Amino acid sequence: MIVLHARPSPGFREAVDAIFGAGVVVHVDEAEPLDAVAPGITALLHVLTPVTPEFIAAAPKLKLIQKLGVGVNTIALDAARDHGVAVCNMPGTNSQAVAEMALSLMMAVLRRTCFFDARTRAGEGWTADPSELDSVGEIGGRTVGLVGFGNSAQLLAPVLAALGAKVVYTARNARDVPYEYWPLDRLIAEADVVSLHMPLTGETRASIDPLAMKKGAVLVNTARGELVDEARLVEALASGHLRGAGLDVFAEEPLPRGNPLLGLPNAVFAPHIAWLTPETLVRSLTVAHENCRRLAAGETLLHQVV
Repeated sequence: MIVLHARPSPGFREAVDAIFGAGVVVHVDEAEPLDAVAPGITALLHVLTPVTPEFIAAAPKLKLIQKLGVGVNTIALDAARDHGVAVCNMPGTNSQAVAEMALSLMMAVLRRTCFFDARTRAGEGWTADPSELDSVGEIGGRTVGLVGFGNSAQLLAPVLAALGAKVVYTARNARDVPYEYWPLDRLIAEADVVSLHMPLTGETRASIDPLAMKKGAVLVNTARGELVDEARLVEALASGHLRGAGLDVFAEEPLPRGNPLLGLPNAVFAPHIAWLTPETLVRSLTVAHENCRRLAAGETLLHQVV
């Protein structure tokens, strides 16, 4: 039994049926536990709901946890390894979507898109205080720092450069690319825009301190919310230390109604959908289908993490 644990849109469901065959994949809403189907699952198509050691232990037929995406921090990898369950991801399938979302968040913050949209809808767009325009800006002429230089950052960098930004990056190692490599502490302290593109690990958790960023800078996060010290982000935005932030991910998801970030007018939000486009889904489901075929045939799996 192949199970998709998610809350798929109608288009997502159609793509699943088109690629796997109608009725081949069992859909379980992400808000529902997998307990009822655990005994029969052989392959789990995983999006974001954590895959716990308890679930893995309760699924004796499980042979594959296929992440529809890249980050596997929501999967109990040690438990999977102990129970002989393969874990695979799919680097590159969502890179285009994530790169485009990062760019759109940068622009939304710099041009204050949400603020002026709301004013215009209220009939106040042409009567707003002219000083509001003093706080908009362009990507061109700014230094944009990419934290991590994987697939999405590599797609984003030349676009930013074409718009006139100075692109710098940090990664585990310097690359042979036409952009300057800066250590993380320098990038955080000097870049006008900091865009996060790294995985969540024990080393990277809470490694980004917004108050250590340049005054007036912008933070964009389409990676993982836990990379950022969220309490200090609230302080940096509320105090005006940061110009703004564009956030697709958060330390706690879904974002609770009482989260202080929600009261900050200089932040733009999305509900962890940077990766989620119809094009990404087709690419992702094609990889997932191939790995399920390989599992059944006893062949080497693609992008196996465990």
